[in-house]
Amino acid sequence: MKIQTPYTPVYFLSSLWAGWLVVTFFMYLMFMTKHSGPIPTYDTLIPYFNNLNTDGSSIFFISLITIACVGMIYFAVKHYQFLIFNLIHYIEFKRTKEFEKLKTTNAEVSLMTIPLTLAMSINVAFMLGAVFVPKLWTVVEYLFPAALLGFLAVGIYALKIFGEYFTRIILKWDFDFVENNNLSQMLSIFAFAMVWVGFAAPAAMSNNTITIALAMVWTIFFITIAVFFAIIKVVLWFKSILRHGIAEESSPTLWIMIPILTVICISFVRQKHWLHTWFDSQLEAGSLFVITTVIISIQLIFGFIGYKVMRANKYFVNYLNGDKKSPTSYALICPWVAIFVSAFFFLHLWFVKTGILLKFSPLYFLLLLPLVYIQIKTIMVLAKLNSKLLK
Repeated sequence: MKIQTPYTPVYFLSSLWAGWLVVTFFMYLMFMTKHSGPIPTYDTLIPYFNNLNTDGSSIFFISLITIACVGMIYFAVKHYQFLIFNLIHYIEFKRTKEFEKLKTTNAEVSLMTIPLTLAMSINVAFMLGAVFVPKLWTVVEYLFPAALLGFLAVGIYALKIFGEYFTRIILKWDFDFVENNNLSQMLSIFAFAMVWVGFAAPAAMSNNTITIALAMVWTIFFITIAVFFAIIKVVLWFKSILRHGIAEESSPTLWIMIPILTVICISFVRQKHWLHTWFDSQLEAGSLFVITTVIISIQLIFGFIGYKVMRANKYFVNYLNGDKKSPTSYALICPWVAIFVSAFFFLHLWFVKTGILLKFSPLYFLLLLPLVYIQIKTIMVLAKLNSKLLK
């Protein structure tokens, strides 16, 4: 592969979104197969193949699991391939004058794509282990501490990058409000959010009180950081964009709030376990329904506004289908994978689980069709961007 534009850490998004596509395939297994534990595993999936019969349901489930597993493997390979590719280029990039220049501008925040992608790498590894390693769940309590250490290392790395960046702009007063007319600054929030949702997983799945306690503390720590700086950065963004308009090349960053909100939604769902374990309480189903509905509503608002802006400034014509090239175009992927995951949670937790919608009914599959279309369209757009930017 060869990069078709000057290198920037934003290219790590090629690896990140491949990782998110692994999650989209995992969603089918998560919500459409039977499992007694919190997530599907090799040991809950293999019986579908051992009990093969000629009825339609057996053929359906085997086909579903096979397609999902193939999709997971393919995009996991792409994720790690692009990750290694970017790490090699980033090491070379650090030796250049362009890197030194980057460290003096607003674009320094793009370095946050590195811990953001590394956090996704841990999640991908966990999903692959659960689905493809037999009996893994019998020793999972020994793996959770390793996952906590991994996310802690990524979180410390994210804090280091962000701390250097934020310290510089405070001491030197060189934050460029004209160049802040996009949502690229939210990359730092996205990175912290990915770390916090990573910590929330052991808190939601473990039965060890020490593991849950440590996961809870670090989850709350990174939630606090993400929310605090998100408020600051959104206010600054509104000031810049209302005064200077949106930067054409960075228009897709309007959609970056959508995956951040998806991570928040997943985190709320995961809080139920440790709230019950520690305080004999949990988020009430009604409250959680309202929260997730609000989150999805905000996602749709950002999606609508972003689409209208990019259609008006001909971003799709110039950067997706035209000759202009920018690694920021990878942000076009973010809303679709995020909405896909959010919609899967929303559909199954609030309609299927409550009995409003019968799972595997004609209406159920009818509601799934738009999500399948979104997934296929996302794969096509990612392939198009990769062929354009990483020939």
